[in-house]
Amino acid sequence: MLHFADSLTFSGRKVVAAWAALPFPASPGSSLPDALSAHQQDLPWKLLSSWREQKVSCCFAQSVVLRGICQEKATSCPGQPRFPLPSCESPEQVLQQFFHSQFPGAFSMCHLLQQPCDTRPPFPQFFSPLLTRQGFLLDKAQGFSSAGVESSPVLAALQSSPVLHSLLSALCRQLRAPLVRRWSSFFTAGVEQDDFQEALEELKTLSQCYETGCGADGSEEEADSD
Repeated sequence: MLHFADSLTFSGRKVVAAWAALPFPASPGSSLPDALSAHQQDLPWKLLSSWREQKVSCCFAQSVVLRGICQEKATSCPGQPRFPLPSCESPEQVLQQFFHSQFPGAFSMCHLLQQPCDTRPPFPQFFSPLLTRQGFLLDKAQGFSSAGVESSPVLAALQSSPVLHSLLSALCRQLRAPLVRRWSSFFTAGVEQDDFQEALEELKTLSQCYETGCGADGSEEEADSD
């Protein structure tokens, strides 16, 4: 995982954020173009890192995997705009072009897998009753329990993006708070005060590597409490 994250980081960046949509919201029988067309304005994934939800409009690099969506081309539902794919010859190119349109200029690696994610027990059964046994989204609840979901389409990604500026900056501010100085056990465990301050400065520098004018709110000010 460390080497994989390194392939997505450059210009002093070392951290990537994890995103996922489980299940990836798609109707039964949806083709890949149709499933992507439904989310051109707002990607359905959620940030898995312990930070408040943010929308990302740009990123530096990303690796995306979508699995469990039918790759064959199909006719769109009436009134539903198709994702324009005149030059795409393979499903992988469809996915690549979609994320290129979502994040122009970003380095993107896209992978498409036919097999869905297995969600049979002991996988946690937290699914909505609006899902079929194959994890596809229905207009109304079905007759059987959501515990009957046996598989699910999934979208997952590792992304180097401006979201990490806010996340790392907040972590740095929390560690600089006066409360930390009262954690005597933290320093008696072998951490030197000078080493701790040096690590904080490195964390602050790292957060600045993700600062940019686009995407998430990178405008939060860092309040040094030294």
